[in-house]
Amino acid sequence: MSASNTTLTITGGEALARMLQAHQVGPMFGMGGFQLLPFYEACRALGLKHHLINDERCGTFAADAWARVTNRPGVVDATLGPGATNLVTGLVESLNAGIPMVAITGDANREHAWKNMTQEARQVEILRPACKELIRVEHTKRIPELVRRAFAIATSGRPGPVVLDVPEDVAHGEHDFAADEIWADPGTLMAQARRTRPDPDEVERAAALLAKAKRPMLLVGGGIHISGAHDALLALAEAQNIPVAHTMSGKGAIPCTHRLSLGVFGRYSRIANDFIAQSDLLIVVGCKLGEIATRRFALMPAGVPVVHIEIVPEEIGRTTRADVALAADARLALSDLLIALPRGALPEERADFAGAVAPRMAAWRVGAADRLESNETPINVGRLINELNIAMAADDILVADGGFAGHWGGLLFDTKAAGRHFIADRGFASIGYGAPGAMGAQMAAGPKRRVVGLTGDGGFNMTIGEIETAKRIGANYVLCVFNNGASGYVKALQHAVYGPGKYQSSDLGETDYAAAARAFGCHGLRVESPDALAGAIREGLANTSTPTILDVIVTRDPARMLPGTDNRTLKVEKGDRPV
Repeated sequence: MSASNTTLTITGGEALARMLQAHQVGPMFGMGGFQLLPFYEACRALGLKHHLINDERCGTFAADAWARVTNRPGVVDATLGPGATNLVTGLVESLNAGIPMVAITGDANREHAWKNMTQEARQVEILRPACKELIRVEHTKRIPELVRRAFAIATSGRPGPVVLDVPEDVAHGEHDFAADEIWADPGTLMAQARRTRPDPDEVERAAALLAKAKRPMLLVGGGIHISGAHDALLALAEAQNIPVAHTMSGKGAIPCTHRLSLGVFGRYSRIANDFIAQSDLLIVVGCKLGEIATRRFALMPAGVPVVHIEIVPEEIGRTTRADVALAADARLALSDLLIALPRGALPEERADFAGAVAPRMAAWRVGAADRLESNETPINVGRLINELNIAMAADDILVADGGFAGHWGGLLFDTKAAGRHFIADRGFASIGYGAPGAMGAQMAAGPKRRVVGLTGDGGFNMTIGEIETAKRIGANYVLCVFNNGASGYVKALQHAVYGPGKYQSSDLGETDYAAAARAFGCHGLRVESPDALAGAIREGLANTSTPTILDVIVTRDPARMLPGTDNRTLKVEKGDRPV
């Protein structure tokens, strides 16, 4: 680099690194190649936190989890070809979940592109539908402008991942940048950027419906976390005495321990689905009302008015008719709705409806004691979640993998404070998120807060190499591996649909994951008895020197692998799913 008082003569890679520094990015995850070498060298020289990962998909998962905790864009990079294509699954997770991310891909030197260059692929065409926007950088001099553009897109509207595709000659090429070109717009450093208010007339209509409702409910999705609307939601719920149910992504909208919390609704439910059936007004907040939230579009009762608050206007009415559409940021919409409500006494029936939450939740806990307090061996997953409920602090974070880890955690884990204290990759629901997601969340949370991950043995098999990454970079989380010797969700579905013994390609070999973890230099504990769970969890939470892997031997009975209370007796029609 050469510099004067007014210009910087630097490579495109260094301009990229300096722009990321200006945007105050957190830890970056990637695996380099020749195309992005100047970027890596600049990261070293500037002291940016960049970490080698063992698989680019895991890099996107880690960046995604980091972004969920901070609401700031996670950053991941990959070299051209297989590095770039390995990003796809993680990018789609962030795209569907609305998580801000900037992904940098190296690409072929344009002087030689399409001449059978090593690892060259049509990666722009592959990546474009997997992200919110793909920006191809054609000139070194435009890097500052296009990085700012990437952050603006990633953090505004429904946030999402933006790919910056950087050809080799752009990254290696030099340009004389004016010193004042390297800057960031502070309004785009985190989501929710560029907030929008709802139409005042629609707010008045929503307020009129709510004012007369006797049994209103709030149904809350992951948008509540992106918006940071927890205080606005709680203010409305408490002022109007409205019970709150959440999706898996929306867990933590209000604390699960709050008197108005109904828990998760949709495919699995404690008591929330029953309340939905009794409600006379549903206020949907930051939720797409997709398959799982609506029990495959069968949950929402006909004829009950729906007020839908959603940042993406065209999402409203996509699966469920909305009587009032509040196309806006959730925090502003909830605040405006509360202000618009008339003062005075609430409808008398409101107190009875809200007052029924606590006793019915208590009754549910009695009914769920066979899982929450189970002494069976192999261990019931419900007992594990209950032990985590007891051991984890209000500030801690539970990260759940796709598959049944997310469903068990979504149903049984209790957040004790509002906020992202439960992270599940429900955007794409890929297995393999648990270990890298816990790594990213632990780095975002910092060493004083503890992060626990949940993953199945199938998901852990995909990503076990990333515990090497976690140990190397000091992300000392606790990871619970549900060791059932199977691709559990698939085996449970085969059992439910085709009957006992009719399993195909759903069994795994017996593996000692605690021993494997120790081979990586991590702390590994094998837990085979429910009585040993509490001590093992305490030991893991106390260990802040290395990652801790708890190899938990859970039920091998496919009839008991899913968390639903009635899954063994549920009538299943061929061609449909049992839950």
